[in-house]
Amino acid sequence: MSAQTHVPSLLSRTGTASVLLAAVGGTMLAPGAVSEAHAQPATAAKALHVAASKKGAPYKHGAAGPHRFDCSGLTVFSYKKAGKSLPRTAQQQYNTSRHIPASSRKRGDLVFFHHGSGVYHVGIYAGAGKIWHSPKSGQVVRLERIWSKSVWYGRVR
Repeated sequence: MSAQTHVPSLLSRTGTASVLLAAVGGTMLAPGAVSEAHAQPATAAKALHVAASKKGAPYKHGAAGPHRFDCSGLTVFSYKKAGKSLPRTAQQQYNTSRHIPASSRKRGDLVFFHHGSGVYHVGIYAGAGKIWHSPKSGQVVRLERIWSKSVWYGRVR
């Protein structure tokens, strides 16, 4: 007999679950599954890229692309191109996003501007305290520094 027939494989010695656990850094997954932590950045990065590609597109109330946008129309369009569906208004997007603290924000997260408990504007976080957004009538989609402390952050589920 060869020496190989006496040496059990890694899977039979440790068990499939242990190998899977070690392979994904302690997160238990079914074979072929992708955790939210691993899947989210690609989706968010694509949505951010789509929003940036619309730089200069004019604002139009109620528009969701592909050539004109209001604030929530830009986020709907961007995430749709990235494979995720969002509700139409900024408030509805806030209501359905996973709320996160500012310290956990990542590129591609949604930034909600609010007055009291009501959300009135949304953009896509670009990093370094900036967002891509469609500001208001007479303006265009652009990258801009977050100008208010009255913001909440949400992650698309």
